[in-house]
Amino acid sequence: MSKIKVALADDHALFREGLKAILSRLEGIEVVIEVGDGKELLKAMAIHEVDVVLLDLEMPEMDGMEACKEIKKLYPNVNVLILTMHEEERMTAYLMEMGANGYLLKNTKRDVLLEAIHTVHETGMYSSDRVTNALLKSLRQRSKKTPGLGAMELTRREQEVLALIAEELTNTEIGERLFISEKTVDGHRMNLLSKFGVRNTAGLILKAVRQGFISV
Repeated sequence: MSKIKVALADDHALFREGLKAILSRLEGIEVVIEVGDGKELLKAMAIHEVDVVLLDLEMPEMDGMEACKEIKKLYPNVNVLILTMHEEERMTAYLMEMGANGYLLKNTKRDVLLEAIHTVHETGMYSSDRVTNALLKSLRQRSKKTPGLGAMELTRREQEVLALIAEELTNTEIGERLFISEKTVDGHRMNLLSKFGVRNTAGLILKAVRQGFISV
């Protein structure tokens, strides 16, 4: 039986190397890519055949959300397992609806990790109890009022841009939707990053979901 070809993308070298060491000892698994950001991952995937990607959310250059979007566009048959320390149910639901095939916490035990890789490779989906509960809760909440915006104040335009960022639109696409220039969109994006105190899109979406600015 051929081995499942796995790609690792995480900007924390020690975590990545430790995960590679664990996977290398598991039967039926072969780590073919080990990189520190999304751009490196996509370059490597153009060369190496991959079955499953273990993808960190918050990375430099290209974060996990952008990388997941590109992977799904370029390699629709590749399954993506998100690795994160964030346990928010709304974030779990958002990532699954965005196209991720599974969601794992970084403190997951080895046996669970192995099960997740095999399951997602065989079925195209790894759904733990936590993921299932998050999706069910998300479905129930759709009929309810959108969560409040909390203490932070955003302008109407910033709220519009944030909502479209959450829909995975590019600056160009957002500009076309709102009839503003790409440069103006980029300015709003930078303001949002500053207001939320984050460095990239992944961090922005994480905080926006957590604080109720984005409803999933």
